[in-house]
Amino acid sequence: MLRKEHSAEHRKWNRNPNSWIMLLTIVCVAATLVMAVYVLWFYQNSYYEETEQAVYDKYYMMITEDNKSSIWRSIYQGAKKQALEENVYVDWLGEELFQDYSVEEQMEIAIASGVDGIIVTANENDEMTELVNRAAEAEIPVVTLYGDNTQSARCSFVGIGSYNLGHEYGRLALQIIREKLVGQTESLSLDMPAEQTAEDTVAMSPGPAYVINEVKMGSSERPVRVAVLVNAYAQGLDQNILCSGIQETIEQERGESLEIELMLLTVDDTNAFSAEESIRDIFMEKEIPDIIICLNELNTTCVYQAVVDYNKVGEVNILGYYDSDTIINAIDRNVIYATAAIDTEQMGRFCINALQEYHALGYTSQYFTADIRLIQKADVEGYLEKGDQADESDG
Repeated sequence: MLRKEHSAEHRKWNRNPNSWIMLLTIVCVAATLVMAVYVLWFYQNSYYEETEQAVYDKYYMMITEDNKSSIWRSIYQGAKKQALEENVYVDWLGEELFQDYSVEEQMEIAIASGVDGIIVTANENDEMTELVNRAAEAEIPVVTLYGDNTQSARCSFVGIGSYNLGHEYGRLALQIIREKLVGQTESLSLDMPAEQTAEDTVAMSPGPAYVINEVKMGSSERPVRVAVLVNAYAQGLDQNILCSGIQETIEQERGESLEIELMLLTVDDTNAFSAEESIRDIFMEKEIPDIIICLNELNTTCVYQAVVDYNKVGEVNILGYYDSDTIINAIDRNVIYATAAIDTEQMGRFCINALQEYHALGYTSQYFTADIRLIQKADVEGYLEKGDQADESDG
């Protein structure tokens, strides 16, 4: 019986040649896929062996809080360009991973990989200190980027002059008040020293984080409200130092005819949604600030959007951070009053230079301070032309 059934099935396949063709097609496709995977694996491994061992002298890893912000992308591009000139390879670790890892977890990966150097957006917590020290013990130099860890064995810090930037924000706030409330116009220039040490900036800080008192300037119907948006979870000194620069500048250059209320408003910068919700809550209040100072790109774009959505253009004046296309266009449309443009590519180059110098000499400069430029409406056209020329030269 079984033999007859088998013979019947055999005759069925013989009578239907399409079944054989389908079977052969499936086998061939499967074999091709297996071979393709093997070839890809073989050449990928051969490529990494060749590039890491024969072409590049050093292999560095860059670790940031996220891999979506245009600031970090621009810093990485600067690091990448400088790395090519120095014959080293730099990976942006977060961009290469299939899931999100914290900065500390990425540090663990970099240390375990035995890289030649690490660039990391650090903070002052104990876990980061321990990780940086572990890397140093493994003879992996660490450059802290934008956020520092002053208690660790990091070889250098690349950042901005936080106190001086705060000073310029304070002067811009006073300029807005004089232009719009008093009718006086004062031209401001950005004057930042090339070098500023952590000791200098810490010495300028008045005390505990986020202690900014109300600054009274004579009398008026109501005080001018100036709000500084701060990160609710910031663990470093930079934010506090920057706020100190704003406060002290307003106190010293205020005059006596106005009353100004200076306040700190915390924003949850965990992600874009949480930042947007925090900022919308500000615009739902009865009393909205006259001037809002933003200390990062995300808050700047969220405040800009809120001002437009709540029809507060001209009523709420924005001092922004960074020079993305969105922010520059908002300045051109008179929605954002001014922004601080950080030379992010320069920051990336400084990171590579610091690691290269450390490997060559065993030491490097403790601090590298990036250039900052203030951009207002009158500067937009020239700024865009300069950017177009730079793009053409790169191309």
